[in-house]
Amino acid sequence: MSIARRTLLTGSTAGAAAAAVGGAGSAEAAGPAAGAGSPLLQRTPSRIGVPGVAGLHLQFGSDPATEMTVSWISPQSVRRPRVHLGSPDGGAGRAVDAETRTYRDGLSQHEVYVHHARLTGLRPDTTYLYSAGHDGAAQETGSFTTAPRGRAAFTFTSFGDQGTPNLRRTLKWPTKDTPPPLGPFLLHTSTQGGTEASADIVAAVERVGPLFNLVNGDLCYAGVAGAIGEDRVATWADWFIGNSRSARLRPWMPCVGNGETEKGNGPLGLTGYQTYFTLPGATNATDPETRGLWYAFTVGAVRFISLANDDVAIVDTGDLYLRGYSDGAQRRWLERELKAARADRSVDWIVVFMHHPMISSHRSGGSDLGVREAWGPLFDAYGVDLVLCGHEHYYERSLPVRGTLPNDTRTPVPVSSATDVADTGKGTVHMIIGGGGNFATTQDDLFEEPKGRVVVDVSKEPEGRHRKPVYLTEDAPWRAVQDRVHAHGFAAFDVDPGTRGTGRTRMHVTYYTFDGPYGELTPVDTFTLERPRADARH
Repeated sequence: MSIARRTLLTGSTAGAAAAAVGGAGSAEAAGPAAGAGSPLLQRTPSRIGVPGVAGLHLQFGSDPATEMTVSWISPQSVRRPRVHLGSPDGGAGRAVDAETRTYRDGLSQHEVYVHHARLTGLRPDTTYLYSAGHDGAAQETGSFTTAPRGRAAFTFTSFGDQGTPNLRRTLKWPTKDTPPPLGPFLLHTSTQGGTEASADIVAAVERVGPLFNLVNGDLCYAGVAGAIGEDRVATWADWFIGNSRSARLRPWMPCVGNGETEKGNGPLGLTGYQTYFTLPGATNATDPETRGLWYAFTVGAVRFISLANDDVAIVDTGDLYLRGYSDGAQRRWLERELKAARADRSVDWIVVFMHHPMISSHRSGGSDLGVREAWGPLFDAYGVDLVLCGHEHYYERSLPVRGTLPNDTRTPVPVSSATDVADTGKGTVHMIIGGGGNFATTQDDLFEEPKGRVVVDVSKEPEGRHRKPVYLTEDAPWRAVQDRVHAHGFAAFDVDPGTRGTGRTRMHVTYYTFDGPYGELTPVDTFTLERPRADARH
C-alpha cells in the first residue's frame, strides 16, 4: 500500500473507525475540533422491534479507485437505509441512500432484504470511515481504502470453500435410513459444512490486512444446507455476520461456486447470490438471469476476472446441473475482456479467479475437462498470468503452463521446471486454494506420484442428487507444489509494480496456514511470479 496514501484520520484503525463514526447525521472527519456534541460521537440505540444492521460487507464498484458499495442484510423491511461517509478533507460528510433488493427463499419462504449503498466520486488510494444504518437502528461502522490509480504496490488475499462455524444444530447422519449425502464425513461441527477454521480464517486475513480478498466459490454452502433440510437463509446470514469483522473493512470479492446454487431460487438457483452482492460493471446487465455471475475490475496494473465456471464444467456437484446455461455468452465476454486487457498498456497482469480447477492431484476429485476446453485456449491465447481456484479442499500450485498435449484429457504442458520463480509471460500458473474452512479436507488424499484425475463425462441420469462422474487418470507434468500436511490456509499476493527502467513486475506469493481465533500465521509455500511490464513493450 502506498506510503503516500491519503487517510481520513491519521493513524485510523478499525477500532478508531468504530469510535469515530456513529451518528445518524452527516459524517465528518474526527479531529481536534470534534467535541462531545459532534454527530460523529452520537450513537442512538436500536428501537425494540427494528432489526439491527447485520452482515456489513463491501464490494468494489466498476472503478475500484473511486467507487465502493456498502451492503448489509435484514430479516424484514426497514425505513430509509443509508450510509454516512466521512470526507477526506475533514469537512461535512454526505449521506447516500441505499437500494434495497429482496428475494423469498424457495424452501423456507423466508424473505431476505439486502441494502446496497453505492459510493461514487471517491479519491484513489484513500482511507474513508463510514456508518451504515436505517431508521430505528444503531449505526454500524467501518472503514475502507480505495484502490490506487495506475501502477502501485498493494496486497490481496485469496481462498475458497469456507463454510460457516455456526453450531446451531447437530445432524444425525449417517443412519441406515438416511445415508450421508456428502460422502463419508460426519457433519458434527456445523450445519453448513464449516469448522472453527471457517471463523479463524477471518482473523488470519486481518493479520495480513490486504486491500481486498478474493473468495474462490463455495462461500457458505447454502445450496448444500438446503439439500440436507437446513435453513439456507440462516446459512447466508451466518456467513455474512461472521465475516463482517473483515468484510466491513475491505471488499471480499466472490466468484460463484456449485455450493451457491439453490433449487427454487430462480432458474439458475442463484437469486440469493445475486441479491446479496452488487458486483462491478454492467457487462451482462441486459440479462437479469446472469447479472453479476461474471465480472471484472482493475486495481493498479492488475486486471481481475471472476468467472462462473459451472457454466462450462462437466462435473455435477451443485443443487442444479447448470452446464451450458449461458449458451456461450460468458465465453464471448471473456474473450473480449482478455483481448482488451492484453491490448491495454496500463495493465501488466491478468488474474482469473473461478471455482472448478484445471489442475488437481486429488485422487477422488480432480480437474475438469469442460473447464480446460472452454477456458484453457483463451488463457493461452491472451497470456493469463494466474488462475485461482477452490472446489478441491487442499492447496496445490502448478508450474507455468502453455498449450496442451493431444490426449483425451488436454493435459497442460509446463514451460519451466523451476518452483521458486515463474515467468508468467511464458505460461499461466494455476493455484488451488480450497482450504478456507470446509470440514471435508483432502490434503491426505493426493497422488504420491505426478498424476491427476480429470472428469471427462457424467452419466446421463442422476444417481441420487448428482450425475455420476467419469474420470480418466493422467500424468501430471504440470505439478509443482502441494501441501499434504495442513487442512486449511489462504494465499497472500504482494504486487510489486517494478519500474519502467527494469521492464519487469513481480508478485511475491505466500501461502499461509493459520491457527486459533487470533489467526496465528505460519508460511507454508513462498514463491515469486514475474513478467514484463506492458509499458516496456517495444
